[in-house]
Amino acid sequence: MKNAIIFGLLIGVLSGAWMFIMHALGYSPQQSGVEPIEYVSVIIPLIILYLGVRSYRTNECGGKMGFLEALMQSFKILIVGGIVTVVAAIIFIDEFAKEASLMNFSGRIFGALLVGILFSLGVSVLFTSKPNKVD
Repeated sequence: MKNAIIFGLLIGVLSGAWMFIMHALGYSPQQSGVEPIEYVSVIIPLIILYLGVRSYRTNECGGKMGFLEALMQSFKILIVGGIVTVVAAIIFIDEFAKEASLMNFSGRIFGALLVGILFSLGVSVLFTSKPNKVD
């Protein structure tokens, strides 16, 4: 669980920082669409999730890990990261983006959930080293 907390916090902090950096650059959440630069934020969870599951496999599993074990570790990392990111988003909307509402921002959070599930499946398949054992 320590691995999931560390990498989840890293995802949350970097995603929250990215929101504030985008605001400093003059981009703010819009109701009607998404700025192209916002798509760069997808790279943060992908890279950190990859590093987190790889670290878990190497350090705690001795280099061998089944699919469900990798999937569970991915979900743990994303849950911690999601909680921190949502807190950062609430602070961001409350303090800086008063024109945006939490209702408008919830669509982005739901999109991030779907992307996170796809990333979890992909990273889990990538790091499965015991293909005959389900777990």
